[in-house]
Amino acid sequence: MQSCESSGDSADDPLSRGLRRRGQPRVVVIGAGLAGLAAAKALLEQGFTDVTVLEASSHIGGRVQSVKLGHATFELGATWIHGSHGNPIYHLAEASGLLEETTDGERSVGRISLYSKNGVACYLTNHGRRIPKDVVEEFSDLYNEVYNLTQEFFRHDKPVNAESQNSVGVFTREEVRNRIRNDPDDPEATKRLKLAMIQQYLKVESCESSSHSMDEVSLSAFGEWTEIPGAHHIIPSGFMRVVELLAEGIPAHVIQLGKPVRCIHWDQASARPRGPEIEPRGEGDHNHDTGEGSQGGEEPQGRRWDEDEQWPVVVECEDCELIPADHVIVTVSLGVLKRQYTSFFRPGLPTEKVAAIHRLGIGTTDKIFLEFEEPFWGPECNSLQFVWEDEAESRTLTYPPELWYRKICGFDVLYPPERYGHVLSGWICGEEALVMEKCDDEAVAEICTEMLRQFTGNPNIPKPRRILRSAWGSNPYFRGSYSYTQVGSSGADVEKLAKPLPYTESSKTAPMQVLFSGEATHRKYYSTTHGALLSGQREAARLIEMYREEPLTCDLQPAPCCHVLLPS
Repeated sequence: MQSCESSGDSADDPLSRGLRRRGQPRVVVIGAGLAGLAAAKALLEQGFTDVTVLEASSHIGGRVQSVKLGHATFELGATWIHGSHGNPIYHLAEASGLLEETTDGERSVGRISLYSKNGVACYLTNHGRRIPKDVVEEFSDLYNEVYNLTQEFFRHDKPVNAESQNSVGVFTREEVRNRIRNDPDDPEATKRLKLAMIQQYLKVESCESSSHSMDEVSLSAFGEWTEIPGAHHIIPSGFMRVVELLAEGIPAHVIQLGKPVRCIHWDQASARPRGPEIEPRGEGDHNHDTGEGSQGGEEPQGRRWDEDEQWPVVVECEDCELIPADHVIVTVSLGVLKRQYTSFFRPGLPTEKVAAIHRLGIGTTDKIFLEFEEPFWGPECNSLQFVWEDEAESRTLTYPPELWYRKICGFDVLYPPERYGHVLSGWICGEEALVMEKCDDEAVAEICTEMLRQFTGNPNIPKPRRILRSAWGSNPYFRGSYSYTQVGSSGADVEKLAKPLPYTESSKTAPMQVLFSGEATHRKYYSTTHGALLSGQREAARLIEMYREEPLTCDLQPAPCCHVLLPS
Protein backbone atom coordinates (compact mmCIF):
# COMPACT_ATOMS: atom_id res chain seq x y z
CA MET A 1 0.00 0.00 0.00
CA GLN A 2 1.51 3.30 -1.02
CA SER A 3 1.65 6.31 1.23
CA CYS A 4 2.68 9.86 0.55
CA GLU A 5 6.17 10.81 1.66
CA SER A 6 7.73 14.18 2.02
CA SER A 7 10.40 14.99 -0.52
CA GLY A 8 14.07 15.19 0.36
CA ASP A 9 14.13 19.00 0.66
CA SER A 10 11.30 19.05 3.21
CA ALA A 11 13.65 20.65 5.74
CA ASP A 12 13.13 23.89 3.82
CA ASP A 13 9.37 23.56 4.06
CA PRO A 14 7.92 26.06 6.57
CA LEU A 15 5.44 23.41 7.64
CA SER A 16 8.23 21.01 8.55
CA ARG A 17 10.00 23.75 10.49
CA GLY A 18 6.73 24.38 12.32
CA LEU A 19 6.50 20.73 13.32
CA ARG A 20 10.02 20.80 14.69
CA ARG A 21 9.39 24.05 16.52
CA ARG A 22 6.43 22.61 18.35
CA GLY A 23 8.48 19.53 19.19
CA GLN A 24 5.61 17.02 19.29
CA PRO A 25 3.27 16.26 16.42
CA ARG A 26 -0.37 16.65 17.34
CA VAL A 27 -2.48 13.68 16.25
CA VAL A 28 -6.28 13.62 16.40
CA VAL A 29 -8.02 10.25 16.06
CA ILE A 30 -11.68 10.36 15.06
CA GLY A 31 -13.54 7.41 16.55
CA ALA A 32 -12.94 5.30 19.66
CA GLY A 33 -13.69 1.91 18.15
CA LEU A 34 -11.10 -0.85 17.78
CA ALA A 35 -9.27 0.98 14.98
CA GLY A 36 -9.11 4.31 16.79
CA LEU A 37 -8.09 2.84 20.12
CA ALA A 38 -5.43 0.65 18.49
CA ALA A 39 -3.99 3.67 16.67
CA ALA A 40 -3.95 5.85 19.77
CA LYS A 41 -2.44 3.12 21.93
CA ALA A 42 0.35 2.42 19.42
CA LEU A 43 1.23 6.12 19.14
CA LEU A 44 1.26 6.65 22.89
CA GLU A 45 3.43 3.59 23.45
CA GLN A 46 5.93 4.97 20.94
CA GLY A 47 6.32 8.27 22.76
CA PHE A 48 3.75 10.51 21.04
CA THR A 49 2.31 12.67 23.80
CA ASP A 50 -0.10 14.97 21.95
CA VAL A 51 -2.84 12.50 20.96
CA THR A 52 -6.57 13.15 21.18
CA VAL A 53 -9.39 10.70 20.42
CA LEU A 54 -12.76 12.21 19.53
CA GLU A 55 -15.73 9.86 19.91
CA ALA A 56 -19.17 10.99 18.76
CA SER A 57 -21.17 8.65 20.98
CA SER A 58 -21.30 8.39 24.76
CA HIS A 59 -19.11 5.29 24.95
CA ILE A 60 -16.04 3.67 23.44
CA GLY A 61 -16.13 0.48 21.38
CA GLY A 62 -17.68 1.50 18.07
CA ARG A 63 -19.41 -1.51 16.57
CA VAL A 64 -18.62 -3.58 19.64
CA GLN A 65 -21.61 -3.38 21.93
CA SER A 66 -21.97 -5.89 24.74
CA VAL A 67 -25.18 -5.66 26.78
CA LYS A 68 -25.45 -7.36 30.17
CA LEU A 69 -28.88 -8.67 31.12
CA GLY A 70 -28.97 -10.57 34.38
CA HIS A 71 -25.97 -12.88 34.47
CA ALA A 72 -25.56 -13.05 30.69
CA THR A 73 -23.83 -10.78 28.20
CA PHE A 74 -25.32 -10.39 24.74
CA GLU A 75 -23.50 -9.02 21.72
CA LEU A 76 -25.42 -6.49 19.65
CA GLY A 77 -22.33 -5.96 17.52
CA ALA A 78 -19.13 -7.96 17.08
CA THR A 79 -19.60 -11.52 18.36
CA TRP A 80 -16.83 -13.84 17.21
CA ILE A 81 -13.07 -13.82 17.15
CA HIS A 82 -12.67 -15.09 13.60
CA GLY A 83 -9.74 -17.49 13.68
CA SER A 84 -6.96 -17.89 16.22
CA HIS A 85 -3.65 -18.42 14.42
CA GLY A 86 -1.98 -15.02 14.36
CA ASN A 87 -5.18 -13.12 15.12
CA PRO A 88 -4.24 -10.17 17.37
CA ILE A 89 -7.73 -10.09 18.89
CA TYR A 90 -7.46 -13.76 19.82
CA HIS A 91 -4.01 -13.39 21.33
CA LEU A 92 -5.11 -10.36 23.34
CA ALA A 93 -8.18 -12.18 24.65
CA GLU A 94 -6.34 -15.43 25.32
CA ALA A 95 -3.46 -13.75 27.14
CA SER A 96 -5.94 -11.91 29.37
CA GLY A 97 -7.93 -15.01 30.26
CA LEU A 98 -11.07 -13.93 28.44
CA LEU A 99 -11.51 -17.34 26.77
CA GLU A 100 -11.20 -19.51 29.86
CA GLU A 101 -14.97 -19.93 30.21
CA THR A 102 -15.61 -20.41 26.50
CA THR A 103 -17.27 -23.79 26.10
CA ASP A 104 -16.51 -26.34 23.40
CA GLY A 105 -19.88 -25.48 21.91
CA GLU A 106 -18.80 -21.86 21.56
CA ARG A 107 -15.76 -22.78 19.50
CA SER A 108 -16.04 -23.63 15.86
CA VAL A 109 -13.48 -24.56 13.22
CA GLY A 110 -15.98 -24.16 10.40
CA ARG A 111 -17.77 -21.22 8.82
CA ILE A 112 -19.70 -19.19 11.35
CA SER A 113 -23.46 -19.12 11.01
CA LEU A 114 -24.43 -20.77 14.28
CA TYR A 115 -23.65 -20.09 17.90
CA SER A 116 -23.06 -23.75 18.71
CA LYS A 117 -21.56 -26.62 16.79
CA ASN A 118 -23.42 -28.99 19.11
CA GLY A 119 -26.78 -30.33 17.99
CA VAL A 120 -28.40 -29.97 14.59
CA ALA A 121 -29.98 -27.17 12.63
CA CYS A 122 -33.73 -27.65 12.28
CA TYR A 123 -34.84 -26.55 8.80
CA LEU A 124 -38.55 -25.73 8.90
CA THR A 125 -40.91 -24.66 6.14
CA ASN A 126 -43.65 -22.07 6.32
CA HIS A 127 -46.14 -24.96 6.20
CA GLY A 128 -44.93 -26.15 9.58
CA ARG A 129 -42.90 -29.09 8.24
CA ARG A 130 -39.38 -30.06 9.19
CA ILE A 131 -37.15 -30.86 6.22
CA PRO A 132 -35.63 -34.35 6.60
CA LYS A 133 -32.06 -34.40 7.86
CA ASP A 134 -30.75 -36.32 4.85
CA VAL A 135 -32.21 -33.71 2.47
CA VAL A 136 -30.58 -30.92 4.48
CA GLU A 137 -27.21 -32.66 4.45
CA GLU A 138 -27.36 -33.34 0.71
CA PHE A 139 -28.24 -29.74 -0.01
CA SER A 140 -25.60 -28.41 2.37
CA ASP A 141 -22.89 -30.45 0.68
CA LEU A 142 -24.00 -29.19 -2.74
CA TYR A 143 -24.18 -25.57 -1.60
CA ASN A 144 -20.73 -25.71 0.00
CA GLU A 145 -19.25 -27.11 -3.22
CA VAL A 146 -20.59 -24.12 -5.12
CA TYR A 147 -19.58 -21.72 -2.36
CA ASN A 148 -16.01 -22.96 -2.68
CA LEU A 149 -16.18 -22.23 -6.40
CA THR A 150 -16.99 -18.59 -5.66
CA GLN A 151 -13.59 -18.28 -3.99
CA GLU A 152 -11.75 -19.50 -7.07
CA PHE A 153 -12.38 -16.56 -9.38
CA PHE A 154 -10.11 -14.24 -7.44
CA ARG A 155 -7.66 -16.79 -6.09
CA HIS A 156 -6.94 -18.35 -9.49
CA ASP A 157 -7.76 -15.34 -11.65
CA LYS A 158 -10.60 -17.13 -13.42
CA PRO A 159 -12.67 -15.09 -15.87
CA VAL A 160 -16.20 -14.23 -14.80
CA ASN A 161 -18.80 -14.95 -17.47
CA ALA A 162 -21.48 -12.44 -18.33
CA GLU A 163 -24.30 -14.71 -17.14
CA SER A 164 -23.10 -14.43 -13.55
CA GLN A 165 -23.29 -10.61 -13.71
CA ASN A 166 -20.12 -10.75 -11.55
CA SER A 167 -22.44 -11.47 -8.61
CA VAL A 168 -21.94 -14.10 -5.92
CA GLY A 169 -25.70 -14.42 -5.52
CA VAL A 170 -26.53 -14.78 -9.21
CA PHE A 171 -23.71 -17.28 -9.78
CA THR A 172 -24.55 -19.35 -6.69
CA ARG A 173 -28.30 -19.39 -7.26
CA GLU A 174 -28.03 -20.48 -10.90
CA GLU A 175 -25.24 -23.01 -10.34
CA VAL A 176 -27.02 -24.69 -7.43
CA ARG A 177 -30.35 -24.66 -9.26
CA ASN A 178 -28.89 -26.28 -12.33
CA ARG A 179 -27.31 -29.04 -10.28
CA ILE A 180 -30.55 -29.69 -8.39
CA ARG A 181 -32.66 -29.78 -11.54
CA ASN A 182 -30.21 -32.10 -13.29
CA ASP A 183 -30.08 -34.61 -10.43
CA PRO A 184 -31.77 -37.79 -11.79
CA ASP A 185 -32.21 -39.36 -8.34
CA ASP A 186 -34.33 -36.74 -6.55
CA PRO A 187 -38.13 -36.75 -6.88
CA GLU A 188 -39.75 -33.45 -7.84
CA ALA A 189 -40.96 -32.76 -4.28
CA THR A 190 -37.40 -33.03 -2.94
CA LYS A 191 -36.10 -30.82 -5.72
CA ARG A 192 -38.67 -28.17 -4.81
CA LEU A 193 -37.55 -28.22 -1.18
CA LYS A 194 -33.90 -27.88 -2.16
CA LEU A 195 -34.68 -25.06 -4.56
CA ALA A 196 -36.44 -23.21 -1.74
CA MET A 197 -33.47 -23.80 0.55
CA ILE A 198 -31.24 -21.83 -1.83
CA GLN A 199 -32.93 -18.61 -0.79
CA GLN A 200 -32.58 -19.39 2.91
CA TYR A 201 -28.87 -20.10 2.53
CA LEU A 202 -28.38 -16.89 0.58
CA LYS A 203 -30.14 -14.96 3.35
CA VAL A 204 -27.69 -16.42 5.86
CA GLU A 205 -24.84 -15.55 3.51
CA SER A 206 -26.14 -11.99 3.18
CA CYS A 207 -26.23 -11.62 6.96
CA GLU A 208 -22.62 -12.80 7.15
CA SER A 209 -21.55 -10.42 4.38
CA SER A 210 -23.72 -7.59 5.71
CA SER A 211 -25.13 -7.00 2.25
CA HIS A 212 -28.74 -6.44 1.26
CA SER A 213 -28.41 -9.44 -1.03
CA MET A 214 -25.59 -11.65 -2.24
CA ASP A 215 -26.60 -10.44 -5.70
CA GLU A 216 -24.77 -7.21 -4.76
CA VAL A 217 -21.51 -8.92 -3.72
CA SER A 218 -18.70 -9.05 -6.30
CA LEU A 219 -17.88 -12.55 -7.54
CA SER A 220 -14.48 -11.57 -8.93
CA ALA A 221 -13.39 -10.07 -5.58
CA PHE A 222 -15.12 -12.49 -3.19
CA GLY A 223 -12.12 -14.74 -2.71
CA GLU A 224 -9.83 -11.89 -1.70
CA TRP A 225 -11.19 -11.84 1.85
CA THR A 226 -8.81 -14.00 3.86
CA GLU A 227 -9.87 -16.27 6.69
CA ILE A 228 -7.46 -16.64 9.58
CA PRO A 229 -6.91 -20.35 10.37
CA GLY A 230 -8.01 -21.87 13.65
CA ALA A 231 -11.17 -21.95 15.69
CA HIS A 232 -13.64 -19.10 16.03
CA HIS A 233 -14.33 -18.06 19.60
CA ILE A 234 -17.01 -16.30 21.62
CA ILE A 235 -15.97 -14.24 24.64
CA PRO A 236 -18.42 -15.15 27.44
CA SER A 237 -17.78 -11.97 29.44
CA GLY A 238 -18.41 -9.86 26.35
CA PHE A 239 -16.41 -8.60 23.37
CA MET A 240 -16.35 -5.25 25.12
CA ARG A 241 -13.63 -6.65 27.35
CA VAL A 242 -11.28 -6.54 24.33
CA VAL A 243 -12.13 -2.87 23.87
CA GLU A 244 -11.41 -2.21 27.54
CA LEU A 245 -8.05 -3.96 27.25
CA LEU A 246 -7.11 -1.74 24.31
CA ALA A 247 -8.17 1.35 26.24
CA GLU A 248 -6.04 0.43 29.24
CA GLY A 249 -3.04 2.70 29.47
CA ILE A 250 -4.66 5.46 27.42
CA PRO A 251 -4.90 8.48 29.75
CA ALA A 252 -8.47 9.48 30.53
CA HIS A 253 -8.17 12.97 29.07
CA VAL A 254 -7.07 11.60 25.69
CA ILE A 255 -10.55 10.23 24.88
CA GLN A 256 -13.33 12.78 24.57
CA LEU A 257 -16.80 11.24 24.45
CA GLY A 258 -19.90 12.88 23.03
CA LYS A 259 -17.67 14.79 20.60
CA PRO A 260 -18.97 14.41 17.03
CA VAL A 261 -16.95 15.99 14.24
CA ARG A 262 -18.53 18.22 11.63
CA CYS A 263 -15.67 18.75 9.20
CA ILE A 264 -11.96 18.11 8.66
CA HIS A 265 -10.22 21.13 7.12
CA TRP A 266 -7.02 19.75 5.64
CA ASP A 267 -4.19 21.13 3.53
CA GLN A 268 -4.73 24.41 5.34
CA ALA A 269 -1.28 25.94 5.17
CA SER A 270 -1.02 25.50 1.40
CA ALA A 271 -4.49 26.90 0.87
CA ARG A 272 -4.17 30.09 2.97
CA PRO A 273 -1.73 31.45 5.52
CA ARG A 274 -3.97 31.36 8.56
CA GLY A 275 -6.28 28.43 9.26
CA PRO A 276 -9.72 27.59 7.88
CA GLU A 277 -12.44 29.99 6.85
CA ILE A 278 -14.00 29.56 10.27
CA GLU A 279 -12.13 31.37 13.02
CA PRO A 280 -11.00 29.94 16.36
CA ARG A 281 -13.51 30.87 19.02
CA GLY A 282 -12.70 33.53 21.59
CA GLU A 283 -11.75 32.95 25.17
CA GLY A 284 -15.18 34.02 26.32
CA ASP A 285 -16.91 31.22 24.44
CA HIS A 286 -18.89 29.03 26.82
CA ASN A 287 -17.59 25.91 25.08
CA HIS A 288 -14.24 26.43 26.78
CA ASP A 289 -15.68 24.51 29.72
CA THR A 290 -14.86 20.82 29.83
CA GLY A 291 -17.72 18.96 28.15
CA GLU A 292 -19.69 16.24 29.87
CA GLY A 293 -18.48 13.77 27.25
CA SER A 294 -14.83 14.02 28.23
CA GLN A 295 -13.22 11.20 30.18
CA GLY A 296 -11.72 13.28 32.93
CA GLY A 297 -10.96 16.99 33.13
CA GLU A 298 -7.20 17.18 32.94
CA GLU A 299 -7.24 19.11 29.68
CA PRO A 300 -9.58 21.93 28.69
CA GLN A 301 -11.67 21.44 25.57
CA GLY A 302 -10.84 24.82 24.07
CA ARG A 303 -7.65 25.07 22.04
CA ARG A 304 -6.19 28.19 20.46
CA TRP A 305 -3.02 28.75 18.49
CA ASP A 306 -0.75 31.63 17.69
CA GLU A 307 -1.53 33.49 14.51
CA ASP A 308 1.91 32.79 13.08
CA GLU A 309 1.55 29.05 13.59
CA GLN A 310 0.55 27.02 10.57
CA TRP A 311 -1.37 23.80 11.15
CA PRO A 312 -2.06 21.59 8.14
CA VAL A 313 -5.33 20.28 9.59
CA VAL A 314 -8.10 21.77 11.69
CA VAL A 315 -10.87 19.53 13.04
CA GLU A 316 -14.18 21.33 13.38
CA CYS A 317 -16.46 19.68 15.96
CA GLU A 318 -20.23 19.85 16.11
CA ASP A 319 -19.98 21.99 19.26
CA CYS A 320 -17.99 24.52 17.17
CA GLU A 321 -14.66 23.78 18.84
CA LEU A 322 -11.72 23.92 16.43
CA ILE A 323 -8.84 21.53 17.09
CA PRO A 324 -5.64 22.12 15.08
CA ALA A 325 -3.51 19.09 14.25
CA ASP A 326 -0.58 17.84 12.26
CA HIS A 327 -2.30 14.55 11.47
CA VAL A 328 -5.84 13.19 11.72
CA ILE A 329 -6.64 9.49 11.64
CA VAL A 330 -10.22 8.98 10.41
CA THR A 331 -11.82 5.72 11.57
CA VAL A 332 -15.48 6.46 10.80
CA SER A 333 -17.45 3.70 9.08
CA LEU A 334 -17.89 3.40 5.33
CA GLY A 335 -21.58 4.06 5.92
CA VAL A 336 -20.81 7.46 7.43
CA LEU A 337 -18.38 8.27 4.63
CA LYS A 338 -21.04 7.45 2.05
CA ARG A 339 -23.49 9.80 3.74
CA GLN A 340 -21.18 12.64 4.68
CA TYR A 341 -18.02 12.69 2.58
CA THR A 342 -19.07 15.82 0.70
CA SER A 343 -19.44 17.88 3.89
CA PHE A 344 -16.92 16.02 6.07
CA PHE A 345 -13.77 17.10 4.20
CA ARG A 346 -12.62 20.56 3.09
CA PRO A 347 -11.24 20.61 0.47
CA GLY A 348 -13.19 17.71 -0.95
CA LEU A 349 -11.74 14.24 -1.38
CA PRO A 350 -9.85 13.29 -4.53
CA THR A 351 -11.94 11.77 -7.30
CA GLU A 352 -10.51 8.27 -6.97
CA LYS A 353 -11.21 8.14 -3.23
CA VAL A 354 -14.79 9.31 -3.79
CA ALA A 355 -15.20 6.63 -6.46
CA ALA A 356 -13.93 3.97 -4.04
CA ILE A 357 -16.41 5.11 -1.38
CA HIS A 358 -19.23 4.80 -3.91
CA ARG A 359 -18.15 1.43 -5.29
CA LEU A 360 -17.52 -0.39 -1.99
CA GLY A 361 -20.55 -1.70 -0.16
CA ILE A 362 -21.80 -1.63 3.41
CA GLY A 363 -25.09 -3.05 4.60
CA THR A 364 -26.96 -3.70 7.80
CA THR A 365 -27.04 -6.96 9.71
CA ASP A 366 -29.17 -6.88 12.85
CA LYS A 367 -29.79 -9.35 15.65
CA ILE A 368 -33.06 -9.99 17.45
CA PHE A 369 -32.70 -11.68 20.85
CA LEU A 370 -35.84 -13.33 22.25
CA GLU A 371 -35.85 -14.61 25.84
CA PHE A 372 -38.43 -17.23 26.83
CA GLU A 373 -39.51 -18.59 30.19
CA GLU A 374 -38.99 -22.16 28.97
CA PRO A 375 -37.57 -23.64 25.76
CA PHE A 376 -40.08 -24.89 23.19
CA TRP A 377 -37.29 -26.41 21.10
CA GLY A 378 -35.70 -29.79 21.69
CA PRO A 379 -32.30 -30.20 23.37
CA GLU A 380 -30.79 -31.49 20.11
CA CYS A 381 -31.76 -28.35 18.16
CA ASN A 382 -29.14 -25.61 17.82
CA SER A 383 -31.07 -23.41 15.41
CA LEU A 384 -34.43 -22.93 13.68
CA GLN A 385 -33.96 -22.08 10.02
CA PHE A 386 -36.89 -20.66 8.02
CA VAL A 387 -37.49 -21.96 4.48
CA TRP A 388 -40.33 -20.40 2.49
CA GLU A 389 -41.56 -23.06 0.07
CA ASP A 390 -43.03 -20.45 -2.29
CA GLU A 391 -39.53 -19.01 -2.89
CA ALA A 392 -38.28 -22.02 -4.85
CA GLU A 393 -38.28 -20.05 -8.11
CA SER A 394 -37.58 -16.63 -6.64
CA ARG A 395 -34.71 -14.60 -8.07
CA THR A 396 -34.67 -11.79 -5.54
CA LEU A 397 -34.22 -11.31 -1.83
CA THR A 398 -36.05 -8.00 -1.72
CA TYR A 399 -39.44 -7.73 -0.08
CA PRO A 400 -42.02 -4.96 0.24
CA PRO A 401 -41.82 -3.15 3.60
CA GLU A 402 -44.86 -4.93 5.05
CA LEU A 403 -43.16 -8.30 4.44
CA TRP A 404 -39.83 -7.33 6.03
CA TYR A 405 -39.99 -10.35 8.34
CA ARG A 406 -39.40 -12.69 5.38
CA LYS A 407 -35.77 -11.62 5.44
CA ILE A 408 -35.29 -13.20 8.89
CA CYS A 409 -33.28 -16.27 7.96
CA GLY A 410 -33.74 -18.06 11.28
CA PHE A 411 -33.00 -18.13 14.99
CA ASP A 412 -29.95 -19.62 16.68
CA VAL A 413 -30.16 -21.20 20.12
CA LEU A 414 -27.75 -19.65 22.60
CA TYR A 415 -25.74 -22.25 24.49
CA PRO A 416 -25.19 -23.02 27.26
CA PRO A 417 -28.60 -22.21 28.83
CA GLU A 418 -26.91 -22.04 32.23
CA ARG A 419 -25.24 -18.86 30.99
CA TYR A 420 -27.80 -17.34 28.65
CA GLY A 421 -31.12 -18.72 29.79
CA HIS A 422 -33.61 -19.75 27.12
CA VAL A 423 -32.71 -17.32 24.36
CA LEU A 424 -32.99 -17.34 20.59
CA SER A 425 -30.97 -15.00 18.38
CA GLY A 426 -32.55 -14.06 15.06
CA TRP A 427 -30.76 -12.58 12.05
CA ILE A 428 -31.99 -10.09 9.48
CA CYS A 429 -30.12 -7.95 6.96
CA GLY A 430 -30.48 -5.38 4.21
CA GLU A 431 -33.29 -2.94 3.60
CA GLU A 432 -35.65 -5.18 5.55
CA ALA A 433 -33.46 -4.75 8.63
CA LEU A 434 -33.93 -1.00 8.31
CA VAL A 435 -37.71 -1.50 8.26
CA MET A 436 -37.44 -3.68 11.36
CA GLU A 437 -35.46 -0.97 13.13
CA LYS A 438 -38.39 1.43 12.72
CA CYS A 439 -40.80 -0.96 14.44
CA ASP A 440 -41.26 -0.95 18.21
CA ASP A 441 -40.25 -3.89 20.40
CA GLU A 442 -43.83 -5.08 20.86
CA ALA A 443 -44.47 -5.30 17.12
CA VAL A 444 -41.20 -7.14 16.42
CA ALA A 445 -41.80 -9.59 19.28
CA GLU A 446 -45.33 -10.26 18.02
CA ILE A 447 -44.21 -10.90 14.43
CA CYS A 448 -41.32 -13.14 15.52
CA THR A 449 -43.68 -15.16 17.73
CA GLU A 450 -46.11 -15.65 14.86
CA MET A 451 -43.27 -16.80 12.61
CA LEU A 452 -42.05 -19.29 15.19
CA ARG A 453 -45.58 -20.67 15.58
CA GLN A 454 -46.01 -20.94 11.81
CA PHE A 455 -42.71 -22.66 11.06
CA THR A 456 -42.75 -25.04 14.02
CA GLY A 457 -46.44 -25.83 13.60
CA ASN A 458 -46.89 -25.13 17.32
CA PRO A 459 -49.63 -22.52 17.88
CA ASN A 460 -49.01 -22.49 21.64
CA ILE A 461 -45.58 -20.88 21.63
CA PRO A 462 -45.81 -17.96 24.07
CA LYS A 463 -44.53 -14.50 23.40
CA PRO A 464 -40.99 -13.91 24.67
CA ARG A 465 -40.60 -12.39 28.09
CA ARG A 466 -37.97 -9.99 26.78
CA ILE A 467 -36.63 -8.73 23.47
CA LEU A 468 -33.30 -7.07 22.67
CA ARG A 469 -32.19 -6.02 19.20
CA SER A 470 -29.62 -4.00 17.34
CA ALA A 471 -30.17 -1.05 15.02
CA TRP A 472 -26.91 -0.44 13.15
CA GLY A 473 -28.44 0.87 9.95
CA SER A 474 -30.28 3.81 11.49
CA ASN A 475 -27.49 4.70 13.92
CA PRO A 476 -26.17 8.04 12.59
CA TYR A 477 -22.64 7.23 13.75
CA PHE A 478 -22.41 3.99 11.74
CA ARG A 479 -25.07 3.73 9.00
CA GLY A 480 -24.44 0.02 8.62
CA SER A 481 -22.74 -2.97 10.18
CA TYR A 482 -19.61 -3.65 8.12
CA SER A 483 -18.29 -3.49 4.58
CA TYR A 484 -18.15 -5.84 1.61
CA THR A 485 -16.83 -5.72 -1.96
CA GLN A 486 -19.84 -4.69 -3.99
CA VAL A 487 -20.34 -5.66 -7.63
CA GLY A 488 -18.10 -3.28 -9.56
CA SER A 489 -15.59 -2.89 -6.73
CA SER A 490 -12.39 -4.69 -5.87
CA GLY A 491 -9.63 -4.81 -3.30
CA ALA A 492 -8.01 -1.94 -5.16
CA ASP A 493 -10.85 0.27 -3.93
CA VAL A 494 -10.04 -0.72 -0.37
CA GLU A 495 -6.46 0.39 -1.00
CA LYS A 496 -7.67 3.71 -2.41
CA LEU A 497 -9.91 4.26 0.59
CA ALA A 498 -6.94 3.66 2.91
CA LYS A 499 -4.50 5.94 1.06
CA PRO A 500 -3.46 8.97 3.17
CA LEU A 501 -4.01 12.55 2.05
CA PRO A 502 -2.60 14.56 0.41
CA TYR A 503 -1.40 12.45 -2.52
CA THR A 504 1.05 15.05 -3.81
CA GLU A 505 4.76 14.77 -3.03
CA SER A 506 5.27 18.51 -3.21
CA SER A 507 7.68 19.84 -0.60
CA LYS A 508 5.22 22.65 0.07
CA THR A 509 2.57 20.27 1.40
CA ALA A 510 2.75 18.54 4.75
CA PRO A 511 2.59 14.75 4.27
CA MET A 512 0.00 12.38 5.73
CA GLN A 513 -2.36 15.03 7.01
CA VAL A 514 -5.41 12.74 6.87
CA LEU A 515 -5.05 9.00 7.35
CA PHE A 516 -7.82 6.42 7.07
CA SER A 517 -8.41 3.26 9.09
CA GLY A 518 -11.28 1.00 10.09
CA GLU A 519 -12.37 -2.43 8.91
CA ALA A 520 -13.35 -1.15 5.46
CA THR A 521 -9.73 -0.10 4.82
CA HIS A 522 -8.15 -3.53 5.29
CA ARG A 523 -7.92 -5.35 1.96
CA LYS A 524 -7.66 -8.89 3.36
CA TYR A 525 -9.60 -8.64 6.60
CA TYR A 526 -12.38 -6.14 5.89
CA SER A 527 -15.58 -6.69 7.93
CA THR A 528 -13.68 -8.09 10.94
CA THR A 529 -12.56 -6.84 14.33
CA HIS A 530 -8.98 -7.93 13.67
CA GLY A 531 -9.07 -6.02 10.39
CA ALA A 532 -10.16 -2.90 12.27
CA LEU A 533 -7.45 -3.29 14.91
CA LEU A 534 -4.71 -3.96 12.37
CA SER A 535 -5.77 -0.97 10.27
CA GLY A 536 -5.44 1.32 13.28
CA GLN A 537 -1.98 -0.02 14.01
CA ARG A 538 -1.09 0.34 10.33
CA GLU A 539 -1.86 4.07 10.30
CA ALA A 540 -0.04 4.63 13.58
CA ALA A 541 2.96 2.82 12.09
CA ARG A 542 2.99 5.26 9.15
CA LEU A 543 3.41 8.18 11.54
CA ILE A 544 5.86 6.35 13.76
CA GLU A 545 8.03 5.57 10.76
CA MET A 546 7.72 9.12 9.46
CA TYR A 547 9.06 10.64 12.66
CA ARG A 548 11.79 8.05 13.02
CA GLU A 549 13.05 9.13 9.62
CA GLU A 550 12.86 12.82 10.54
CA PRO A 551 13.25 12.87 14.33
CA LEU A 552 11.72 15.67 16.35
CA THR A 553 12.81 17.04 19.69
CA CYS A 554 10.80 14.28 21.33
CA ASP A 555 12.24 10.81 21.77
CA LEU A 556 10.30 8.31 19.66
CA GLN A 557 12.29 5.21 20.42
CA PRO A 558 10.48 1.87 20.39
CA ALA A 559 8.72 1.19 23.67
CA PRO A 560 9.06 -2.34 25.10
CA CYS A 561 5.28 -2.72 25.36
CA CYS A 562 4.51 -1.63 21.81
CA HIS A 563 3.14 -4.22 19.42
CA VAL A 564 2.60 -2.50 16.08
CA LEU A 565 1.41 -5.24 13.75
CA LEU A 566 1.64 -4.72 10.05
CA PRO A 567 -0.44 -7.08 7.89
CA SER A 568 1.44 -9.03 5.30
